[in-house]
Amino acid sequence: MTYCVGLYLKDGLVMLSDTRTNAGVDNVSTFSKMHIYETPGERFVTVMTAGNLAVSQAVVNMLHEGIETGERLETIYTVPSMFRAAQLAGEAIRRVYRTDGPTLEAQNIKFDVSLLLGGQLKKRGMRLFQIYSAGNFIEATPDTPFLQIGETKYGKPILDRVLQYDTDPRDGVKLVLVSMDSTLRSNLTVGMPIDLMVYRRDALRAEIRRRITENDPYFRMISDGWSEALRDAYRAIPRPDWMS
Repeated sequence: MTYCVGLYLKDGLVMLSDTRTNAGVDNVSTFSKMHIYETPGERFVTVMTAGNLAVSQAVVNMLHEGIETGERLETIYTVPSMFRAAQLAGEAIRRVYRTDGPTLEAQNIKFDVSLLLGGQLKKRGMRLFQIYSAGNFIEATPDTPFLQIGETKYGKPILDRVLQYDTDPRDGVKLVLVSMDSTLRSNLTVGMPIDLMVYRRDALRAEIRRRITENDPYFRMISDGWSEALRDAYRAIPRPDWMS
């Protein structure tokens, strides 16, 4: 299982993913689910993946190596807009499905993949998309400034209660780390280390690319501090006055 979350904020993007993959309780591996396509000063695109690892890697490689569209080869480095990048990712998913879907289904394995794709091209707007296993997609907006894939339910409540479009990216980092910590505590199939990326609008390069391990002092402070804050809030709530 996987947990990936992307924040679409007024001042930039904050994206976080775990690295655990499972093929049974005795076969746990670490693979990065965050992929960055960057040409400084010209384009910056981040893709995070969830689902079947082989399918995800095939889609990511296809985005890098290119898809023939008409008479030319189109890659994530040649698309003219973020919308076209989302379309290309959807086409990559559909092509992998046509190749591998029937074989997977014959083995009773679900064709399962989803992506978060965010970034910006020079002189174009910053955007964030969620792309489904059918190749269709939705876009984050100021009214809905975050998207999630994978094991989403444990990390969603804090985002629903706190996140706003005008949240500072530094506070966004706190939020995604709390969201991830809540997921790690409740689902053993999501695991450390985790990959963090922060992008400032119009920068066309990453401000922060960081791998966070279990021993990271800031993450440990977030995890311990959030647990204690929840306990304090619970204790501060009065008992129901209709119980004797």
